[in-house]
Amino acid sequence: MNLDRLAASLVVIGFDGHEVPAEAAELLDRGVSGAILFKRNIGSPAEVAALCASLKRRAARPFLLCVDQEGGRVARLREGFTALPPMRRLGLLGDETLAEGVGRLLGEECRAVGFDIDFAPVVDVDSNPQNPVIGDRSFGRDPELCGRLGAAVVRGLQAAGVAACGKHFPGHGDTLQDSHLTLPRLPHQLDRLRAVELPPFAALVRADVASVMTAHVVFEALQPEVPATFSAKALGLLRGEMGFEGVIISDDLEMAAIAERWPLDEAAAQAVAAGCDLLLVCHRADRQAHAIDGVRRAAEKSADARARLVAAAARVTALRNRWAAAPAPFDSGRLRQPWMVDLTERIGGVVAPASDPTSAAG
Repeated sequence: MNLDRLAASLVVIGFDGHEVPAEAAELLDRGVSGAILFKRNIGSPAEVAALCASLKRRAARPFLLCVDQEGGRVARLREGFTALPPMRRLGLLGDETLAEGVGRLLGEECRAVGFDIDFAPVVDVDSNPQNPVIGDRSFGRDPELCGRLGAAVVRGLQAAGVAACGKHFPGHGDTLQDSHLTLPRLPHQLDRLRAVELPPFAALVRADVASVMTAHVVFEALQPEVPATFSAKALGLLRGEMGFEGVIISDDLEMAAIAERWPLDEAAAQAVAAGCDLLLVCHRADRQAHAIDGVRRAAEKSADARARLVAAAARVTALRNRWAAAPAPFDSGRLRQPWMVDLTERIGGVVAPASDPTSAAG
């Protein structure tokens, strides 16, 4: 059993630029399962497609290309792609058919340039109007609405051949802080979580969502000493109570909520021990290597950690085999199709601020 390669298979990396740098190529050779692209990697649609194809060819195995393409202010793919309003607009309309159409649009355009996973939809309930990071990314303040429309987006995305990812479990909507910058805490009791935060995720599980992303938020009623990403009790709700069988993905372990408090090797090992299957480490190659080292070392020391690594790697392999497409020629005809333009007009046009405040996954 090659523990280093198994550990590497639990990691998705990010890097700068429009070409694959040497340090990223080394990590591909080590066995990482995917890469996430941001604005820093995005050129024209043809250039994005070329980069995605280059990564897949370099990996020479089923390799997951990931992107945050939600609509509104969190849209990495802009020039040459269909512009969508934030999901709040869909929430105001409340129309599942439109929501499923949006999912299909996102899936068609992501797949056109080579992406396999879209880190969408956000199903956090926007219960705190002072929340600095969720806001209009959420469908709204009603848990039932968030779940119903989120499930519709999942159906559309996955019907178009792109894996969906519901985020941020068990709920980032009521925080006063942005986990990109600090570690938020929520004092809510479990009955409140079951009434507000958890129902949208249960709806996504029923819709067979491929993956769910964790929140770097401390839920004091579950485990007051660690964020949900490190909490076996929090992730146990998703696996046990909700019956989720897909892949649990950590939000970026380089976000300040984690990186300012835990070394990356410890963070990666804790996340896997808690139940995460796939780890996002979106920026620095040294930290990506440390994450792999931490997971491998934990497995070398503990039979339980080794069993958890094997189980996580099996889930990730199944995800890759199901959703990671082979490199394909760019087909510009799949972008900004007439039905997509018509759909955006039916939704009510684009309502998005000029800048995207999030520079990491999630």
